[in-house]
Amino acid sequence: MIQTSIDSGAFDKFILADGMFGESLLKNVDGDLSGTFGTVPGTDSKGSASFAEMAKGAGIKAGGPFTGESYDAAALLVLAMQSGGSTDRAALASNVLAVANTPGEKIMPGELGKALRILAGGGAVDYVGATNVELVGPGEASGSYKEFEIKGKAFTTVRFR
Repeated sequence: MIQTSIDSGAFDKFILADGMFGESLLKNVDGDLSGTFGTVPGTDSKGSASFAEMAKGAGIKAGGPFTGESYDAAALLVLAMQSGGSTDRAALASNVLAVANTPGEKIMPGELGKALRILAGGGAVDYVGATNVELVGPGEASGSYKEFEIKGKAFTTVRFR
């Protein structure tokens, strides 16, 4: 669709969302996408930086849409299971907010073992993770995202919100 729009002269700038953010777009579109912009989940937090290092060490490309969020979702499930002492759906639902928010010891990427030990001992954790997890309401993420723009043949970060 983007290539056809450029070829026909219909558009030369685009607004991109999560799934459109990736190097394959830059490689596969013939034309100048400079000025194209959009958003993707992301943060420039301490947790994001440590997750990127961990991922790199494991051969995983960090920084793509939902990479950190997927890691954090899996971690929250594991922690909610430990907190509730069960893998039952109701136990998960009733414990996920407790492990995702204060009070409790802050847990960063790579500290799941530590968090599991704290919970097993009756303590509380506040999972911060790769994406600065903070759940609100019925368990929705308060979220953070990166605004980006394409300049030449590269994605550039405008800012984080």
